[in-house]
Amino acid sequence: MTFNNNEVNVKPETRNHKGFFIEEGDYKLMNIDESGWALICLDDAVCHYVDPDNLKKT
Repeated sequence: MTFNNNEVNVKPETRNHKGFFIEEGDYKLMNIDESGWALICLDDAVCHYVDPDNLKKT
């Protein structure tokens, strides 16, 4: 899965790596780490690790 502009949305019912639901909205894909989690950020203070399969292009 490639994202040219790094802007992504999350699919409904997406959970972070701790199992908590995250708010739907526009996020910036920062990277995908070696363990397979995608780091996405809403702004400078709010970031989440999620399954990359739960991301969709904006």
